[in-house]
Amino acid sequence: MTRAKRQPLARFFHRHSLSLVALAILTAWIVLYARSDPKTHAGAFYGNAVADWSGTVCIVIGTKFLFERGSEESWRPPRLRKSPLTDFLLSHSLTIVLALTGLGWLWLYTRMDPTAKWGQVVGNVLSEWVQMIGLVLLTKEFYEKRSTESRSVR
Repeated sequence: MTRAKRQPLARFFHRHSLSLVALAILTAWIVLYARSDPKTHAGAFYGNAVADWSGTVCIVIGTKFLFERGSEESWRPPRLRKSPLTDFLLSHSLTIVLALTGLGWLWLYTRMDPTAKWGQVVGNVLSEWVQMIGLVLLTKEFYEKRSTESRSVR
């Protein structure tokens, strides 16, 4: 392969390395959990890691493309101003996507045995989603002294 053909691929991996590595780690946890006994310490750990890394992947990728007005951690949405509804949906797209996917996890969890192998993981993923929505909403109104991510005192 010539250098010219490798350069765009190398640029792609460089620009998306955090997402790709987080997805690879999540995939590893899923494979390890699928092959493990959840009644062992290692199996329980892998299941928790699946939920935690699912949240990590969601936040890493979600905050690349979605917005939340008033949250210091979020990108500023572009000013399209096509309609008040479009403006609202774009300005709050991170919370909307988290809420809708959270409802999906809730729907799935209510149809599973919570003590089954994957039922425990789905319950942990649902918990992770509730935590992410809570943090997005909390960062809109509250701050933490000496935190670079917090909004400044008004």
